Amino acid sequence: MDVPTLLKNLKQQKLQSIYLVKGTESYLIDQVKDQFQALLTPDEATMNFGNYDLATTPLATALDDAMSAPFFGDRRLVFMQNPIFLTAESKQAKIVHDVDSFLTYLNDPPQTTILVIFAPYDKLDERKKVTKTLKKHATLVDVQPLSEQQARQYVNDYLTAQQLTIEPEALRLLIARTEANLSLMMAELTKLTLYAMQDQRITTAAVEQLVTQNLEQNVFTLVDAVMARDVARGLTLYHQLVLQKEEPLKLNAILVGQFRLLLQVKILQRGGYSQGELAKVLRVHPYRIKLAINQAKKFPQIALRQAYLGLVDLEYKLKTSQQAPELLFQLFILKFSQDVA
Repeated sequence: MDVPTLLKNLKQQKLQSIYLVKGTESYLIDQVKDQFQALLTPDEATMNFGNYDLATTPLATALDDAMSAPFFGDRRLVFMQNPIFLTAESKQAKIVHDVDSFLTYLNDPPQTTILVIFAPYDKLDERKKVTKTLKKHATLVDVQPLSEQQARQYVNDYLTAQQLTIEPEALRLLIARTEANLSLMMAELTKLTLYAMQDQRITTAAVEQLVTQNLEQNVFTLVDAVMARDVARGLTLYHQLVLQKEEPLKLNAILVGQFRLLLQVKILQRGGYSQGELAKVLRVHPYRIKLAINQAKKFPQIALRQAYLGLVDLEYKLKTSQQAPELLFQLFILKFSQDVA
């Protein structure tokens, strides 16, 4: 079930006893939490709402609450967050959970309790009995990161409900500057909708003025300059980032990560991987994969490899040398330009 369908069902009081909210899109997770909590009045919530972080609280404590009868109300609402026992990483948990009692609960849940389990993970351990049983009895709510097209549609639907419009180029720029991350897009829309209240239209100029490029996007531009062997532009961009108080080691780490991604995309594409498969295998947002594919196809694999190794060497020098970071970067880009010329 997607989030819009869930929200519609909640408003119509079409309720289930157990929900499993799986995924990492924080904006959608917050939407789900707010709508569930809206089922209770403030007075009811005082006595009938429990919120348990299973990273620090035993499962048994949350189950005791979930099995209790509601006080001065028709239902209880219980949130369980971070159920690491559903994943393959459960051995790293600091708390030992009573999974057997949870299985008993799942097979016969009280009808007066709505149990909502938030699993902020890319995947669960499907081999476990507890995972299989939970998925059998729970209503699954998908809050995984949206694709670029889904995020675009979500924003358009939101603005339509607000009786606002957005210029096509403004939407394209918003997507680019937020990398199609729905949480970032909706946060920026808070500013943009206020700015657009008079004309009821979000313009490209408004996005350019109010939505800034993040560090990764600036580094993305720097990658293009390095690969184009545009020494002057590369040095100017690097100098600007340093003036913005960005740490040279941090800049270099992002550059290394970007070139690693380009290499991985280049190699896996030659192995027949599609864009969707690349996103899953590399665990990278689909929009970033789309940008990486477009960037990687401009350059031969050997040049990407040389740049990557050069940046790894630069990282070592940044950590061990007393030379100025900007000078070291200049030496790197000059050497790279000569090596691939």
